This record gives sequence, structure tokens and C-alpha cells, in this order.
Amino acid sequence: MSRIGSKISSIRIQRGMAQKELAKKLGVSEKFIIEVEEGRRILNDALIERISKIFGQNIDDEMLYEIEEKGEKLQGKKDIEEIRKAAEQKLREAQKAQEPPKVQEVWNDALESVLKNVPVYSYDLSTIVDVRPLPVISNKIEGYSKDKVLFLRIEDDDMIGFRIAKGDIAFGHIMHEIENNAICLVEYGGQRLIRQIKRLDSNNILLVSNKRSLTTETVQVKSIKVLVKLDKVEIKL
Repeated sequence: MSRIGSKISSIRIQRGMAQKELAKKLGVSEKFIIEVEEGRRILNDALIERISKIFGQNIDDEMLYEIEEKGEKLQGKKDIEEIRKAAEQKLREAQKAQEPPKVQEVWNDALESVLKNVPVYSYDLSTIVDVRPLPVISNKIEGYSKDKVLFLRIEDDDMIGFRIAKGDIAFGHIMHEIENNAICLVEYGGQRLIRQIKRLDSNNILLVSNKRSLTTETVQVKSIKVLVKLDKVEIKL
């Protein structure tokens, strides 16, 4: 469970509010609230503000501290302390080498050890439409190698039945294996598409989409290429 998801759950329970009631007030499904509280959904600033108004108190994580450098957020005092230590180490190394330290470069290097700007790609995985900062913990982001994670901007409504709509931003990681029931960006028939994968046997899989009605297509394993597995989706209001 994420810290903000845990906080929403705690405040909701304190107010005697069911998940279904909160979902109705917010205009989303009960499943969406469940996934938020379990940390499987990312809340954007607009949703955080709306939930705060419903609860009558700020639900933004109190352990978040802002630093002015690049206007980015770091996850708590621990990250800030790590930046300070990393910067001091860079300065000491520069002093030992009798080189005049460049303060901006020192801080940039230190920031990269705890924060990374993760690109938001279109389906071609080469066009960057935005970047989003995420904390680096033990050299990983969300438990994955920091060089393997990315965001995807959803380009169509093929998966709207899964609450994945055009304009949403999905967090995922590069993966080429076929994982049963995973929702992935795949390359098939000369196109790149978001589909749920269901394995039928060693040679065949089912590609599932849901553009307001469930559609399935049986294809051979060798005819598709898995590119990215989607882990979380941030809905666009």
C-alpha cells in the first residue's frame, strides 16, 4: 500500500465512509478507490485536491518535502539527507584532486542519485512527450532497474473497458517475456497496441481489448513482440 493510499484509507475509515460512497462522491468506480488504496493506481494533483475537499483536510503526504532545485519533489527527509551527503562527497573529491568544484554540477550529480526524470513516451518508444521525476531507491524505481522504467501516453480507447483511456499516462517497465494476464504494449501486425495477454498454450495466446465491448484475437506467440508491461495508470480527468 502506498503512503497516500494508506492515508486515504485511514481517513475514510475514520469518517465511517465506505469505498463505494467515496467513489460516488469522486465520480469514479469503487474498484478505482480500492486500487488507489492498495497503491495500484497513481493519483494526479487534481484527484488529490478533490479527495482533500471531500474529506475536508489535505491528504497530500505530509512526509513530502519540496526543494527549490528544479522545482521537483523528493520523498522525505531521508532523500534530502542523501543528496546532502552525496554533494559533500563530490566536494571532498574535488578538493582532494585540487580542482575547483562546480557547485551546480555537484548538486546535479547528487540529485541524480535519488531522483530521475523518467520520460513519457508515445507508442513508438522514441518520441518523448514529457518527463516526470520519480525517486530512486536502492538504485531502483518502483522496484525495477531505473534504466528499464518509463511512462506511456495512451493513444486510443482500445482498453477503455479496463479504465485505460486515451490521454491517460501509464507507468511501466521494459519487458519482452509473455506474462499471463499482463497488460502490455505489444507489436503485432505492423502496429503497436495496448492489450491484455492471456496464454492459451505454448504456441498461442489471446490478445484482449475492450473498447466498450470485449474483443479477443488468437495469435501465435511468434507473431507478436512484447515491449512494455503496464504497472499503473494515471487517469486523465
